[in-house]
Amino acid sequence: MAGELNAYTPPLARVGGYYPLRGYAMVGDSRNCALSSSDGSIDWWTVPTMASPPVFGRLLDAERGGHFVVRPQQPFEVAQSHADDAATPADFRTSSGVARVLDALVDFDDVTAQSAVVRRVLGVAGDVPMTWEVVLGDRFGMLEAPEGSNGVVHASSDDGIGWLAAGDLRLAVVTKNAGRVEVTERGFSGSFDCHEGEEALIAVVCAAQDVPTADLVVRRAQEGDRTWRDWSRGIRYDGPWQKAVRRSAIVLKQLTYEPTGALQAAATTSLPECVGGDLNYDYRFTWVRDTAFAIDAMTTIGMHAEVRAVMSCLLKEVRTTAPQVRVMYTIKGEQVDGHDDVVPGWEGYRGSKPVRVGNEAAKQLQLGVTGDLVDAVWRYMQHGNRLSSDDAELVVQIANEACKIWREKDSGIWELDDHRFYTISKVGCWTALHRAVQLAEGGHIPDQHASRWRETADEIRFYVEENCWSSSKSSYTMYAGGDDLDCGLLLMARTGYCDSDRSRLSSTVDAIRRELSAGEPLLYRYSGVEGDEGAFVACSFWLVETLGYLDRVDEAREVMDGMMTLANDAGLYSEQIDPRTFEFLGNMPQALSHLALIGAAASIARAEQR
Repeated sequence: MAGELNAYTPPLARVGGYYPLRGYAMVGDSRNCALSSSDGSIDWWTVPTMASPPVFGRLLDAERGGHFVVRPQQPFEVAQSHADDAATPADFRTSSGVARVLDALVDFDDVTAQSAVVRRVLGVAGDVPMTWEVVLGDRFGMLEAPEGSNGVVHASSDDGIGWLAAGDLRLAVVTKNAGRVEVTERGFSGSFDCHEGEEALIAVVCAAQDVPTADLVVRRAQEGDRTWRDWSRGIRYDGPWQKAVRRSAIVLKQLTYEPTGALQAAATTSLPECVGGDLNYDYRFTWVRDTAFAIDAMTTIGMHAEVRAVMSCLLKEVRTTAPQVRVMYTIKGEQVDGHDDVVPGWEGYRGSKPVRVGNEAAKQLQLGVTGDLVDAVWRYMQHGNRLSSDDAELVVQIANEACKIWREKDSGIWELDDHRFYTISKVGCWTALHRAVQLAEGGHIPDQHASRWRETADEIRFYVEENCWSSSKSSYTMYAGGDDLDCGLLLMARTGYCDSDRSRLSSTVDAIRRELSAGEPLLYRYSGVEGDEGAFVACSFWLVETLGYLDRVDEAREVMDGMMTLANDAGLYSEQIDPRTFEFLGNMPQALSHLALIGAAASIARAEQR
């Protein structure tokens, strides 16, 4: 089950109670997410949805956040591995033996419990004294403390079940072979000896009324393992980066909210782009751009059922604001109000305040999302799918809107406060019209506006070529009339904009690698951010995809191999990486990083076939 283990290493050192982001693995059940550290602590778990306040949130406040620890009592070394399912097993080795901890999220809708985070401890060798602790967090300050209770109501029974009241949630702690359940100030704890060949269980169940038995919890966790393994075998990719592509596919599946099909951009909120800074944002929404890219990535590796669900959700969301396409929507398919609320009292990861709920970027104008959406529809149709008449009319409305708004200034792909004529935004509008024409020619949408779309697309191309090209740098620029560069320009490769002449794109790639390099294989997002944030992971994978498009395969493979060395032991990527220390920065795991990885691998495969 564990697969090939990484080398045993000492756990990373916590700083002020905070674990390095590089040391986390994720488990998910397409409803909720949890992050577990390699020193044995679940420091992030949200219920009843992955966008809910955390029950365990030590990731963002070492004291108030809460955690769920299972680890040896003795000093230990730890080794993680990639399994074929959603788990990342961790083996803890002490002087007396080895114990394996398997984490899972289990959905119990049909047995009156909503969800559970399950930790199974298997004796691999010898005898390992283990300790565990469940400490309830205050759920972003939501808990109202009954007098004298510290916000937690405790009740225990003779059958090994402990109860926690967490505001509107009722949590049960279910154990088996895990020692006596001891009541603590904010939760429960226990200790036990893990003997070779034996198994223990500690689970926290978000329960409605009845609580599943320990045996049922174990059985459901095992069934979940098999389900994930069976699902992952359907991933179609046999290239040299199979392990990374498989892990990325699982991440995308875990971040897809099953009830609606919405893809959440990351599991977390408020992890900083620079430790100690305030560039910390809430990514627990579904971005149109990320979703559009994900549809392409998922299709490439055979995730067809997920693609249909994600596309259906995306079109349903956009229909609520048509003909405007918003930057993001909630995972339940609702509009985002654009408020950015600060969680009072929470100190943030390693003091990086504030902790945020909500995202003000929802109010921005980003012209490029029109192209992302229509391009995703076009790619969807290339694989034999169909549009309803209502969806076809929606695409027509969006293309017509692109004709109206393409001349406006916007916030660009990077959600900036400086409103400019961003190059990739103009190309995005061109893409919307270009793909709409192709869809009309294919008989997928009505064609009565096709001539207008062609004419406007030609106008946009003329504007970009005249105003967004720097002769001195031999590169497209970040915005019209400037000399700054932007890794978003690498996305031009996937739009079809450069199909007739790739020379300008090729020289733009060279300029970006020269001026935005954070040290191979990393890139900064755009000119001027060095020192304020880390290198943006997706940009390096966009570079690989573009090099593949340009048939510069050897260079693409070199960058791809370099990026493989920067994943953590669980195969995950965050939003950014510090180019000096290679520490993870920003929210994690980041859907955009992982879907860009899939796109990069697919681009190289296509180039090699050519």
